[in-house]
Amino acid sequence: MRFIPTKVHGILDYVVGVALIAAPWLFGFAGVGGAAVIIPIVLGVGLIVYSLFTKYEWGPFGLIPMPVHLAFDIIASLFLALSPWIFGFAGEALNVWLPHVVVGAAVVVVVLFSQTQPQGASAKSGAVRA
Repeated sequence: MRFIPTKVHGILDYVVGVALIAAPWLFGFAGVGGAAVIIPIVLGVGLIVYSLFTKYEWGPFGLIPMPVHLAFDIIASLFLALSPWIFGFAGEALNVWLPHVVVGAAVVVVVLFSQTQPQGASAKSGAVRA
């Protein structure tokens, strides 16, 4: 059952995007460098960018349909969650790799429960309101 409205999903997109960018410093692994640091930053920036272009309440440019946005979310979050093993930093301290796994898994859960269309999408797709 998809009970998370796109309006809430959109807020989470921007919060998670900023949190991913700040994660190396928030969790104290910025000094590790390499993929452990670069991946969350790049994915955070990417999340903010494609959110700006999503057709939902928080997407000012409204070009990407919400189902496509959700597919991007799934791909990016699975990549984030698996990145410690893909790039070989799973052997680092817990604070280095665990945020990647937890955030990646949490985003997958959010996507599974997120609605695929904004409420009133038909009203926004061309109908003029008085």
